[in-house]
Amino acid sequence: MSRYLLAILLGTSLLAPVAVKADDRDRREKRYYDRSHKDYHVWNNDEDRAYRRYLEENHRTYQSWPKARRSDQDRYWKWRHDHQ
Repeated sequence: MSRYLLAILLGTSLLAPVAVKADDRDRREKRYYDRSHKDYHVWNNDEDRAYRRYLEENHRTYQSWPKARRSDQDRYWKWRHDHQ
């Protein structure tokens, strides 16, 4: 009986960090497709910082990325490809 309990405990302890890591990434990063350049961009802290810089340089008020109009998103992606 103790052998099975040990195997279960060992198995869960090895899988728990993987499950937590995958869940953590999903909350912070999301992929968005850039139709003009036909590529994907991962939305993470770096991309959010670049987006805020873009808004500031273009004198635009902040609006969260998912709520931004598609035309505004397209303009951002164009700017982003020019400002690596």
